[in-house]
Amino acid sequence: MEGAESRSMACIESGGQDFVGRGDEGDGGHVRTGTVWTATAHIITAVIGAGVLGLPWSVAQLGWVLGPAAILLFAWVTYYTALLLADCYRYPDKAAGQRNRVYMDAVSTILGPKQEKLCGVAQHIDLWGALIGYTITTSTSMMAVKKSNCFHKYGHDSECRMSGNLYMILFGVIEIVLAQLPNLEKVTLLSIIAAIMSFAYSLIGLGLCIAKVAMNGKLKGSLTGTEVNDGGMSLATKTWNAFQALGNIAFAYTYAVVLIEIQDTMKSPPPENESMRRANFYAVGVTTVFYMTLGCIGYAAFGNSSPGNFLTGFGFYEPYWLIDIGNICVIVHLVGAYQVYAQPIFFHLENWIAKSWPAFYTRDKVYRISLPKTTTMFEFTIMRLVVRSSFIVLMTLVAMIIPFFNAVMGLLGALTFWPLTVYFPVSMYMVQEKVKRQTFTWFRLKFLDLISMVVCILAAVGSVAGIIDSLKHAAPFKSSY
Repeated sequence: MEGAESRSMACIESGGQDFVGRGDEGDGGHVRTGTVWTATAHIITAVIGAGVLGLPWSVAQLGWVLGPAAILLFAWVTYYTALLLADCYRYPDKAAGQRNRVYMDAVSTILGPKQEKLCGVAQHIDLWGALIGYTITTSTSMMAVKKSNCFHKYGHDSECRMSGNLYMILFGVIEIVLAQLPNLEKVTLLSIIAAIMSFAYSLIGLGLCIAKVAMNGKLKGSLTGTEVNDGGMSLATKTWNAFQALGNIAFAYTYAVVLIEIQDTMKSPPPENESMRRANFYAVGVTTVFYMTLGCIGYAAFGNSSPGNFLTGFGFYEPYWLIDIGNICVIVHLVGAYQVYAQPIFFHLENWIAKSWPAFYTRDKVYRISLPKTTTMFEFTIMRLVVRSSFIVLMTLVAMIIPFFNAVMGLLGALTFWPLTVYFPVSMYMVQEKVKRQTFTWFRLKFLDLISMVVCILAAVGSVAGIIDSLKHAAPFKSSY
């Protein structure tokens, strides 16, 4: 999640398994029963996820002034562009035109096939990057559970260091087994469990931060955040970290690709775009209040030494069992989220293989293995086993090379927020509304697009600088925690 299980559904694109055709074609008998409140719930579920773990660190890099301002700014941009996107669900008329059932449909219908290909690239960067980030995050949480118990048993000053490679490999093996599920319909239960887990660890983290503030008896932090020469921090490092923090906040709000799909569940009248406007207002409002609360209370608890991931950076030692529960929730959440992000990629890889080598595909037999003491049959094919396992091994290897939570999350947010949340919605809206060049609306939208692009470029540069700096202190395949 960042609502991983919900966001990736939109990335099946128009040729995916869940949709028969574009627009109203293939709808036969499809009854839409969604309301403003169900849409609000879907959006909140989609957005609140692993990105919250780094919010206190992000606020610490920016300080009490720019930190909350950045969260509010990204919230406003996300909300505003979501309103633009809501008007693109139907085309050419926003109230009575043909439906676009997923994000990619809208891009293709309104902007054409060239822009559709660019959108596909952006979506796959989002998917592939998330798989790498989730491998890093899950292995870190696995180690945190063991480390928390080590501190409890041997004292808070104990070394308790361990390698992350074993846990990344373990996570990869689990995902290889789950990847043999044939399609997204088979991972629905994982998706529901993942949604519950994301709320659980977010609330546990918030409760721990509140307790830490109460224990400190004061609010920590400063107006400008981390300071130059504090702990040997240079001006360049301070600058790159601030840009990286913007990427982390952007990652927490990158969920635009699911909005069209959610809108497709809503009944009408009233027109879907009107209902979606209200749903976006409620959902972004609730999410922003939650992000502001967690980011600011986390910063107030730890000040400029806020850990990159507040559940694994060991700003907390006790109660160790609650920290363990929080990290176990992260693990369960990301096990499910990984599969939902990976399934659209599997679908496209296997489709490509079927088209490139049809003879091999038609001879691909289904093998069944009976699971002990159950009536369940484990089914797999050789192609599915080889293709999906090889892909997961590749993602695991990349994660072992760059096991840096904040830098990877920041880079992922920087690379996907501008194209998916700003550029495509703005471009589609301008075509939908026939916005004339050099009018006030045209300049306003272009300015928003330009500023968002510049901010995301800076965030990407800061995140890459963070990865490069981290690689100086940690050799590939030798991460420790």
